[in-house]
Amino acid sequence: MKSIGFLSFGHWTPSPQSQTRTASDALLQSIDLAVAAEELGADGAYFRVHHFARQLGSPFPLLAAAGAKTRRIELGTAVIDMRYENPLYMAEDAGAADIIAGGRLQLGISRGSPEQVIDGWRHFGYAPPEGMTDGDMARGHTEVLLEVLRGAGFARPNPRPMFPNPQGLLRLEPFSEGLRERIWWGAGSNATADWAAKLGMNLQSSTLKNDESGRPFHIQQAEQIRIFRAAWKEAGHTREPRVSVSRSIFALVDDRDRAYFGRENDNEDTIGMLGDNTRAVFGRSYAAEPDVLIEQLKKDEAIAEADTLLLTVPNQLGVDYNAHVIEAILKHVAPGLGWR
Repeated sequence: MKSIGFLSFGHWTPSPQSQTRTASDALLQSIDLAVAAEELGADGAYFRVHHFARQLGSPFPLLAAAGAKTRRIELGTAVIDMRYENPLYMAEDAGAADIIAGGRLQLGISRGSPEQVIDGWRHFGYAPPEGMTDGDMARGHTEVLLEVLRGAGFARPNPRPMFPNPQGLLRLEPFSEGLRERIWWGAGSNATADWAAKLGMNLQSSTLKNDESGRPFHIQQAEQIRIFRAAWKEAGHTREPRVSVSRSIFALVDDRDRAYFGRENDNEDTIGMLGDNTRAVFGRSYAAEPDVLIEQLKKDEAIAEADTLLLTVPNQLGVDYNAHVIEAILKHVAPGLGWR
């Protein structure tokens, strides 16, 4: 295991039991947690994007702000729903945020998951062309994004521009060198992992995937990662790809941990439905004393196959407690998994 970071959904609710009661709380605490995680030695701060929900929705202001407040830690998403995105505008926002962060962005994108409203992307002005699905539209947006992130000129300049232009066709600005190689695809199936590899994207695999064999989640996810790596090799890419998996992991090291997670019942995979007809397997959570956790996690085949582990954090419990959760894993568990 080379890298360990956290993944926050940025939930907020006005409930008095929550430490994040407003959108302001969720955003500002996300920045503070990124700073705290960097100080603790974590490798990444990642954020989930959901629309029409009391969660983090517009990632680039958050990523830029976190980039300005940190110096070393990777900053990323897991994931941005490409059904909602204008890929050219996204390339400009991503380029600006990456420059502010000094080239530390790791952007996870995907077709997206079931959302809070029906066909929410239509409210953003997008609709699949006739004969295509919303998934096809998302992958089409992705292919455009990847192309413009190469930095080649494609737009014919105005012969009477407001400002002088360089010679030739124009590209989007600001252009951030290397960002194209730091795009990850959140794959829910073996087929989309294969597709992502062929396009030269890194792989993000979350705590759920399509149930394609009926086998335990971590075994199916490990198989997905091996399919991705084989497709990457076959495509002839010259660089080494990166692969992340997400897990809910809590080391029980004090009374707070035991009160919050000591009675966790999610120690088995579960089966559910995504949308109307996709059977999915949801991976188990882990909550135990550190020595027990190490032995449990060593048996997780997907963690062994990946190079990056993202720890999903209970952000509504506040920055201080979430920093404690991250520190407990880094200090008491991660070294037993070969981290550093």
